[in-house]
Amino acid sequence: MKPRIIFLLLSIVFPFAIYPQDFSPVKFGDMDHWVTRHINESKIIGGNCKTLYEIGPDTIIDGNITYSNMGNSPWGTSNVMAKVAGITKTNTSVFKEKRGNGFCARLETRIESVKVLGIVNITVLASGSIFLGDMEEPITGTKGAERNLNWGVPFTLCPKAIRYDYKTKIIENENRIRLTGFSKKSQITGQDCAMMVLLLQKRAENSDGKIKATRIGTVVIKYDKTTPSWVNGATYKILYGDISKHPSYDETIMGLNSNMYARNSRGENVRVEELGWGKPNETPTHIILQFSSSHGGAFIGSPGNTLWIDNVGLLY
Repeated sequence: MKPRIIFLLLSIVFPFAIYPQDFSPVKFGDMDHWVTRHINESKIIGGNCKTLYEIGPDTIIDGNITYSNMGNSPWGTSNVMAKVAGITKTNTSVFKEKRGNGFCARLETRIESVKVLGIVNITVLASGSIFLGDMEEPITGTKGAERNLNWGVPFTLCPKAIRYDYKTKIIENENRIRLTGFSKKSQITGQDCAMMVLLLQKRAENSDGKIKATRIGTVVIKYDKTTPSWVNGATYKILYGDISKHPSYDETIMGLNSNMYARNSRGENVRVEELGWGKPNETPTHIILQFSSSHGGAFIGSPGNTLWIDNVGLLY
């Protein structure tokens, strides 16, 4: 059988596969190298020394030092140091975990609490998340915390697909919970899912420092079942241009949105406003890539939901 016929048959049987494959790893995407941070929480809440992991060169940082991505690592995480009402507290929801001869990332949805009588009483739900971009420390509260995120990194290529290894543990409750720290626990309709989101944007900054964008490429994957073991080499095609009429389109998770923030040329974190769909042949300026143990927004999820990620790369 001729190679072209074989290629067409494989494309029909395996619609998310790309043949031939030219795999380009994302820097530090093998999850084998980590920055280890040792942070002392305030004595008034116990004074414990907590360990936070960041994806980057093998380094140990001792002390309550605000973190910026090291070694040109493109990865940020939901592990952060917070200072609320003068109290130093950490959130750890991303973990370095042994896998074979190397490591992987374990992303976990957890509940974190800070309770000091008469000073502060905050209980929040935090999903585990790794993403291309960075987090500005310290976090000073749960209200407007998304402004500390810098989503996306400069990127001008047009890959065909994303590939990575993953494993999941999904809590199959009918509903999720919402815990913001400033309101009572509430229920959110629908089972929790782990997520992968990849967006290609063409951004432009105006004279006021505001960032506008068009969406060039999209792929969003939800995981709603526990996997019995690792799924290696999972490959998902990137859709280009206006995908609103594509059979796989789900507006709730793939639609245009303006809920992301990015750092402008003035060093300010501002909202990125997606104005519309770009053309399939346009060149992007930025890539957004996020893996998360929960979905639905900040402070929403099911405690115990877990996503393991390893060997992240793009196919051309």
